[in-house]
Amino acid sequence: MMESRVKKLAVTLMDATTDKDPLVQEQIYNALCYLGESEPEEILNSCDEYLRQHDKLAYPHRIIILKAMEAVLKNNIDYLDKSTAKIVIFLASNEMTKSKEIIYDWQQAASNVLVAAGGRFINKVMEEVLTKFQPGILPHYFIMQTFANLSVSNVFGMVPFLNSILGTMLPMLGMAKQDHMKSVFCYALQHFSESIQEYLANLDKAPDPTVRKDTFSNEIFNAYDVLFNIWLQSREAKLRLAVVKALGPMSHLMPSEKLEEQLPRLVPGILALYKKHVEAFYVTKSLCQILEASVNFGSRTLDTQLDALLSTLHPQICAPVESSVPLSLKNHNEVLRCFTVLACTFPDRLLGFLLPKLENHHERIRVGTLIIMRQIINCAPSQMEIKKPFILSSMKLPLQDSSNKVKRAVVQVISAMAHHGYLEQAGGEVMIEYIVHQCALPPDTHPRKQTPEADDLTSDSVQNISISTLFLISTTVDRMDEVLWPYLLEFVTPIEFTGALTPLCRSLMHLATKRQEEGETTFLIHYDTHANLPSPCALMARLLTVSSQPYLGDGRGAAALRLLNVLHLNIHPTLGKLWNKKIPPLVEHLEANTEKSLSSKEWEDKLLLLLRETLTAISDNAWICQFSTEMCKHLNSYNGFPSEKNFLYKCIGTALGVCSNKEVVQKQLQELLETARYQEEAEREGLASCFGICAINHLDETLAKLEDFVKSDVFKKSVGLFSIFKDRSDNEAEKIKSTLILCYGYVARYAPKELVLSRIEADILRNVFHYFNTRVLGIKVETKDLTLKLCLIRSICMISQAISSSAQSGAFVFSRKAELLAQMMEFIKTEPLDLLRTPIRQRAMISCTYLVYPFSGLPPVWNERPPAEAAAVSCEWYEHHGQTCRAAQRGGTPGIWIETILAEKTLYHDTVSALKDLLKSVLQKDLTPRGLQSMFEHLGPWIRSSKEHERERAVEVSATLLEFYRDKLNVSTVVPFYNLGVLVALFSPRCSDSLASIRLHAVDCAYYLLYIQLCYEGFAQDYRDEVVERLKDLKKGLEDPDFTILFNTCYNIAMVIGKRLPPDQLMSLLLMMFEGLADPDQNCSRAAAVMINAILKERGGVLLEKVPVLMALIHSKLQEVDEEHLRKAAQQTVYILASQHRTAVVSSLLGSSLPFDSHTCAMWKALATEPTLTSQILELLLDKVNRDVPYKENKSFLLGSTSERIATPLPLAATCALHEIMSAPESGAAVLGLYPHLFVALLLRVSCTVGVQLPKNLQSKERKSASRSQGPRNLDPCSCAVEALSAMLTQGGSDEVVKSVGSAGGWELMKSPERHHDGIALLARAMAKHAGPKLPLIAKNLFPMLNSVYDSQRITTTAFVAELLNSSVVSDLILLESMMDNMTGRQKDPCTLVRMLALRGLGNISAGSPDKVRKHGAQLLASMVNGMDDKDDPDNLVALEAMSSLSKLLDHVEERDIRSMLLHIAIRIRPFFDNENHELRASSIVLFGNLTKFSAGNCEDVFFEQILNGLVTLLLHLQDPRPEVIKACKFALRMCGPNMGCEGLCDMFLNHLHEDRSLHYGEFMNDVCKHLMQNYPEMLNRLISTNLFYFKSNWVDIRAAAPMFIGFLVLHVAEEHCKQVDLDQLLCSLNVLLKDPAPVVRMKVAETLGRLVRVV
Repeated sequence: MMESRVKKLAVTLMDATTDKDPLVQEQIYNALCYLGESEPEEILNSCDEYLRQHDKLAYPHRIIILKAMEAVLKNNIDYLDKSTAKIVIFLASNEMTKSKEIIYDWQQAASNVLVAAGGRFINKVMEEVLTKFQPGILPHYFIMQTFANLSVSNVFGMVPFLNSILGTMLPMLGMAKQDHMKSVFCYALQHFSESIQEYLANLDKAPDPTVRKDTFSNEIFNAYDVLFNIWLQSREAKLRLAVVKALGPMSHLMPSEKLEEQLPRLVPGILALYKKHVEAFYVTKSLCQILEASVNFGSRTLDTQLDALLSTLHPQICAPVESSVPLSLKNHNEVLRCFTVLACTFPDRLLGFLLPKLENHHERIRVGTLIIMRQIINCAPSQMEIKKPFILSSMKLPLQDSSNKVKRAVVQVISAMAHHGYLEQAGGEVMIEYIVHQCALPPDTHPRKQTPEADDLTSDSVQNISISTLFLISTTVDRMDEVLWPYLLEFVTPIEFTGALTPLCRSLMHLATKRQEEGETTFLIHYDTHANLPSPCALMARLLTVSSQPYLGDGRGAAALRLLNVLHLNIHPTLGKLWNKKIPPLVEHLEANTEKSLSSKEWEDKLLLLLRETLTAISDNAWICQFSTEMCKHLNSYNGFPSEKNFLYKCIGTALGVCSNKEVVQKQLQELLETARYQEEAEREGLASCFGICAINHLDETLAKLEDFVKSDVFKKSVGLFSIFKDRSDNEAEKIKSTLILCYGYVARYAPKELVLSRIEADILRNVFHYFNTRVLGIKVETKDLTLKLCLIRSICMISQAISSSAQSGAFVFSRKAELLAQMMEFIKTEPLDLLRTPIRQRAMISCTYLVYPFSGLPPVWNERPPAEAAAVSCEWYEHHGQTCRAAQRGGTPGIWIETILAEKTLYHDTVSALKDLLKSVLQKDLTPRGLQSMFEHLGPWIRSSKEHERERAVEVSATLLEFYRDKLNVSTVVPFYNLGVLVALFSPRCSDSLASIRLHAVDCAYYLLYIQLCYEGFAQDYRDEVVERLKDLKKGLEDPDFTILFNTCYNIAMVIGKRLPPDQLMSLLLMMFEGLADPDQNCSRAAAVMINAILKERGGVLLEKVPVLMALIHSKLQEVDEEHLRKAAQQTVYILASQHRTAVVSSLLGSSLPFDSHTCAMWKALATEPTLTSQILELLLDKVNRDVPYKENKSFLLGSTSERIATPLPLAATCALHEIMSAPESGAAVLGLYPHLFVALLLRVSCTVGVQLPKNLQSKERKSASRSQGPRNLDPCSCAVEALSAMLTQGGSDEVVKSVGSAGGWELMKSPERHHDGIALLARAMAKHAGPKLPLIAKNLFPMLNSVYDSQRITTTAFVAELLNSSVVSDLILLESMMDNMTGRQKDPCTLVRMLALRGLGNISAGSPDKVRKHGAQLLASMVNGMDDKDDPDNLVALEAMSSLSKLLDHVEERDIRSMLLHIAIRIRPFFDNENHELRASSIVLFGNLTKFSAGNCEDVFFEQILNGLVTLLLHLQDPRPEVIKACKFALRMCGPNMGCEGLCDMFLNHLHEDRSLHYGEFMNDVCKHLMQNYPEMLNRLISTNLFYFKSNWVDIRAAAPMFIGFLVLHVAEEHCKQVDLDQLLCSLNVLLKDPAPVVRMKVAETLGRLVRVV
């Protein structure tokens, strides 16, 4: 019986192998393997019987069974008896050979079974397989493959059979006609040969140590004969590949003489395959094995094949390695192995072949040859030892190759040479020099063209490889120390190695440090024995110079300075202490900066200071002279490096300054003047700096040398009389003169001030002008050379600065100052008046500045009135500059003429007076308001100009013109002064101008304008108005710079204007004043704002009809201005208007287009500044919100009977307005006074706008603003209401409520139609916590809304009250009874959601007033039970809430109240455990867990039965798709645990079912089932039956968990209880479930089937 059940399980699993899902197939395979672990022989026999009985079973399914058999065999091979093994072997043999056609996967699986069995039963396997391997009969393909695999898996067991197998097989080779048979014979021969070699290599472990190579040699050779001579000639590439794979291992077993005999044919035959096969790796591998076999016995014939070998293999190395071809790199390495084999035997021949290839004109050939050279240098060192000189000499040509690929290969060869001692030979230094040259390669300046070659190299790549190689061989190859030190120092000074300085310095640094550690004797350089080494002076000069550009060449500055510091002993013995102190901070400074952040001047100064301190520390005049000479010698080498050369000049100047030998100084200066390249600006600058620095200590010598140079032949030759007519010579002469002039400037700048003053006029300026003024035949010729002019200007600047910075400048008489000023003015005059083509004008004026202020330590302030000299220069310039403007007005209108003249910076009073007279004469021609207006149209831009001097002249002229107009006005009839408002508005803002003179003139203008108006009204010219006369008194306030006084005065001026301005001019004045808000002068724009508000306060009462216009104007101005003070002033304007015309302002603002932009919002906020006004405005807006219906129903034709709700515009706009006002902090007091009304109104507004749409016209606006991503705010009706409510709470002192709701996401929930009530609950919770005292009035206003006609308002009100019941504050405020009654009354509400919320509220009493639950327990429980029985509850929402609330109430009700209902509730909620609604599942399960608390006593046995009924369900729902259900199950199981009478199970539930921890379900269920079967074994059948019910569950994970649950139960059940299991029923159910559409379910079923072995 037991056997039949195991077999039944196995058969069930094998029947399921037809499943198409690979994961299920894998699990079936695992289950069979599991069964096999328990009953290996039974399972193997079952598999055998099944496969024999199901002969027609498709091979893909047979494969699964065969693979399982293979696994069982491998894992249990040591425990199988021979009979079972024989059955398995026989089956596998038949499966393998059943089909004569090759069905690879099936037959391979069968073959693998045989190979697995061969691990122990090799003789049995061979006995069976050899029966199908008969002489003269061609065997099955997999027979040979099985032999081959057996020879690999069991070498020692199989090799003894090989001799007979080979004997039988050899005659068959000729019988094989099909390529696949030939291939498998080759495969077998390959593995036979490899096994034999392994056997022979391990004879000490072999069972038969007498086996020799000769045993197989003849058979292998005979096989070789067929393979090579016949099969290799096949056209089939796969066969040739199989042959060539076999020939390699076979060659090691062939008789030596036979192999020797075959080599002349074998090698060419193998080589010929390269032309036939795309993939060469296997050919090369076989060839390498043949070569190794030949070399091993010392073949002589191989010599004759060498040329063919080399000529075939060499091109393969030359070909690029293709990364897209997987075996390309392997073939490359295998070819190199071939060369290694040949190099060990034929070193001379190989080198003779390779070295001439280095001269080939094909790049690839040269590169490939170098790769081979590197290989044989590395891998055949002993054979190449005596060839080192020859190899080194052969590298001369590659060293000259320009190809980047060749360069890389050469560098790699040199790296190999370094490791094997080549570079220590004669000629090794050339290799090192080559590496350094590559390190110095210039960067690629042009982008390289894209080529099809992936390995195309750039110079940068070669340079990087070379740098890495140099550092590698200098730091890791110890034998290279003697070669590289101090040899690498030779490359530091030559300019061509500049690019390699950083790697050179780093390598030298490492070598020097290492030498230092070895001792001073090894570190000190003997310059006499190293003739080519640069001198210490040259080294120091070079390293300092390159440090001036520290970030070039990958940070050469830090590297050079570090090397310099290390070399201090080899530079000069006295420098160690100084450099150890000074150089590290310099390096740190470099590392702390970047190329952008480093100040180059500051850095050069630091280096020059180091040099000066170094030379001072050396204090050896001869050494310093040599140092300066060395630097001069290297100047020309820096011709392509202007920055470095400039710094080198400064270094020379520093050295000469320290040098005490005056003759040397003069000699060096002379040499510098003679050899300088004057055409280059950097060199001119450097030479001049050199002379200036030198003059610090050698002023006389420097000046003398400059003067001597003028008399020298070099200078005369350049500036001679006749050479001046030659353009080229003339240009050169001008450059020399420019340099000399600049030299004098730098001398004046650097030389000691106490010495240089006396030489300025006598020597310096005399020579400067001598060089500048060219004379031909006694006639002064004006120079046209720009450089000469600029150098003169710079020199004069430096001379002037030198004078002003001298302590004796006060006593210095600068007699040539006028001459210099005249020269500068001449430069200015000769420049074009309308263009700035050169910097001459700018620099000449700077020179004038220094000349005018020669004795001031600070530069002048241009706004101050200059002295006579500077004024003359300025007037000259402005006069000429003005000519262009004046030319433009000729023939033009007077207006253009006015603008042109006012554009000039007039400095003299008579010009202004002339202008005034001129304008008066123009005005006299048209003494009317129109003429006045025309005049000020032109003056207006200058009055509002951003330049003070332009405004000052314009306002001054305006005051004069208005006074003239009043005086000359003769009114015969009363006419309107129609532009009075415009003109007053033009000048009024100027009353706060930054200049006091402008402020005073502006008041005068207003004064005259008001009197002109009085004249037009009929008053006499001598009439004096008391109000207007106050303007004169107010002028005193404008003289005070204090802004408070200033703006107060402006306010008073505006009040005067307001009193006297005609009503018809009021709007024009205000309109123009609003334009003044954009005035560029901030003071004036602020004054305009102050005056507008003052005038509105005074006269605003008459502007009721103009309120919409004014509001629109304020809005437009807010759009134009950005200044905060102007925005506040505009808001103040709105406030003033609202205080006079409240309803009109509100109506105007409500008429603004929605959504309100930021400027409209600012205007609303202006209404929040004064509490009384704000309260009135809020009441107005609340009336607008409440008066109209919140939305209109709009039935859509397309939507059929459904309708959408469209927000009504007025309440929407009023809601937005409320939000804006209450967003202002100032609105707090008003909001607080209206708190309950605002709260209730806005809460109900929120409820009425949930799901409400915008009107169509506003929807399009919303979309447009969203697409522009610049909409002022969201216009969604509900969002607006929520934001208004949030703002109201904030300003009403309930900001904690806002924060609390916001942090919980409540505001967003309120907007959701589905979750609105949840958001309201969060609001109520926060109100109860943070705003309790305000709740009674809110509740009073809110309770009537429970009977609202709108469902939404009843839902919102119920949700709010329900959540309030969750807080103790309700009880404290004596609101509980009324709220509870209201909630009970809502249980009959027609709206399901209201009923649900009412139950929630009643349940919340358990948290808010737990002490009241006992009092009202029976009533509350009755409400909950009624809720669970609600008939009008299709979605079970009410039932869900009833269960949830009941769970909360259970902790507080009397036990007597619940016991009577306990069983009823438990039975009522049981169906919900598997409900489709996850919330119902979770809530019912939680309630079930809570009910367990009341199960003690007489209910214990009854309720224990309920626990057992629900246990499987709870355990399975731990795999529920919803996490909240899983959490509920964990809770319920923890609660049930103590009532189950099993301590282990209880502990498991308590320890593993934590809500916040993940659960490894499989392991957990395994342990649970263990405890269940230990404590309740009699329940096995009941538990299995319950699980069978869930085989039909809708949830995949639960369907998968149920069979797994069963599997674990049977895994742990004791043997005596196994009879409970109805195996037939279980297998039937599992068989059905094996057809489940979900693969995971089928997998678990297969897994369980494997475990059922326990119950059979």
